[in-house]
Amino acid sequence: MAEEPDSEDKTEEASAKKLSQAREKGDVAKSADLPQALSLIGACAVIALYGPSLSSDLVDDLIPFLAHPQQLLGSLEGDGGVTIMREMVFAFLPIVIIVMGVTLLLGIGGHVMQTGLMFTTEKLKPSLTKLNPMSGFKRLFGFDALIQFAKTVVKLIITGAIVWQVLKGKLYEIMALAKASPLLILPYAMDVFVALAIAVCIFLFIEGAADYMWQRFRFMQRMKMSKQEQKEEYKQMEGDPHIKAKLRQIRMEKSRRRMMSNVKDATVVITNPTHYAVALQFEMGQMQAPLCVAKGVDTLALKIREEAGKHNVPIVEDVPLARALYAAIDVDETIPEEHFAAVAQVISFVLAKKRRGF
Repeated sequence: MAEEPDSEDKTEEASAKKLSQAREKGDVAKSADLPQALSLIGACAVIALYGPSLSSDLVDDLIPFLAHPQQLLGSLEGDGGVTIMREMVFAFLPIVIIVMGVTLLLGIGGHVMQTGLMFTTEKLKPSLTKLNPMSGFKRLFGFDALIQFAKTVVKLIITGAIVWQVLKGKLYEIMALAKASPLLILPYAMDVFVALAIAVCIFLFIEGAADYMWQRFRFMQRMKMSKQEQKEEYKQMEGDPHIKAKLRQIRMEKSRRRMMSNVKDATVVITNPTHYAVALQFEMGQMQAPLCVAKGVDTLALKIREEAGKHNVPIVEDVPLARALYAAIDVDETIPEEHFAAVAQVISFVLAKKRRGF
């Protein structure tokens, strides 16, 4: 079995076919950090939005018990404890459901944003390479694993620094809360949480976006091909009838666009009048014979006439001449001698009209 070319030999950009095959196998550029960051942003946004009213309701419910603890002890007798617990669960349940829903949607959205809608079972199929100890060693201690470890350490350090930066100016206030009324503790804690969430979420989003760009760079590097791989792929594509048909269609479309762009330079368009159109260019003293710059039948003939109309190119109806020229010449060919007289008569007529100002 031939050995895979070294990465040093893979200097060419990946082809569309190779990228498509990799995508079918579920191998695409994506960052796990970006969806996590979006999920966290969504969760924090929901808590910041609904948290103040929830904490206010919680304070209102707890103040009577904190002021008179004997009421709490009395309420716990019999089914009172179950009732209190049920009320607390129902109080928190809506926000928990919303947080979970938003987190799930943004997490999925983060993946779709990177890869588009994609479903494949290739990653689930058993593979002997997954059982290979050397492959596992490379995954654990390879370059990408080391980068991932370093990135995680740096992310933890920066996140810790952000948390400290936000909290250090509030330490005295936090310590003073020990003597504060419960009415003040939860709202203040919510304010601190919002400040922390904004700072951390901004950092994690930036880090996630940077990680995606890094993962895409690494993916494109990994997908690079050697010149030999490109040659082999080209040979395979040339032998594929579907690819041949596609390439032929692309060439025809390019040729048609180029041909249509040349109509504006034509001296005259000869039609039959609806089914055939031949655009000829002739410049006295510079060309030995008129040159066909565009030709077509039916729909293409109509487009040639429309393009000629846009650029004020004269259109002359001559049924036998239009049919004869269409059959006798291709685009970028000069007309044959047997049609010189008929074409010269048409061009003379057009030039005479121009001189008279028609």
